[in-house]
Amino acid sequence: MPPSFNTLAAPSPASPSWRGSHPGALSVASSAQPPTEILPHLFIADLGAAENPKVLIQLGITHVLSAMCGRVLLPANMPLAQLQLPLQDSPFAELADYLPASTLFLSDALRDPKARVLVHCAQGISRSSSVVCAYLIAKYGWSPEQALRFVKSKYALADPNPGFVMQLGEYARSLERTR
Repeated sequence: MPPSFNTLAAPSPASPSWRGSHPGALSVASSAQPPTEILPHLFIADLGAAENPKVLIQLGITHVLSAMCGRVLLPANMPLAQLQLPLQDSPFAELADYLPASTLFLSDALRDPKARVLVHCAQGISRSSSVVCAYLIAKYGWSPEQALRFVKSKYALADPNPGFVMQLGEYARSLERTR
């Protein structure tokens, strides 16, 4: 673990409560993989999981951050707070403009101990993991490399495209200037 990690404030992939898959992991037929808890109450998944009422109910999801263009069909009968970022999964797509709003949405939601947040994109690979990495960068002061390494330790599918990784670096530098 790099010395800049704050082991008292930040979760550790080595901690016993974070090893392996989450107990009671879901089997979602329409999803490549069930939602994965990255931090307490913060999950990553794909669109299939976000649109599946059984998954949302079983996880107790209260907030959904959709990092994708197009319509997301969240269950109408569930009171969910939602933020949708119209992101394309392209190295040239503008991610950085959306990171302050996504970080604020996640920070505000996770202040409530009863909140459970799902971040998703179409496949749950690039856009959603980039947004979660940006949150970790803002919350813990981690570098993009540290944040991505942590997310990948929980969620092997995480693989932001190269343009998003570069923009995470820009975001980290912008946060350093304001601290």
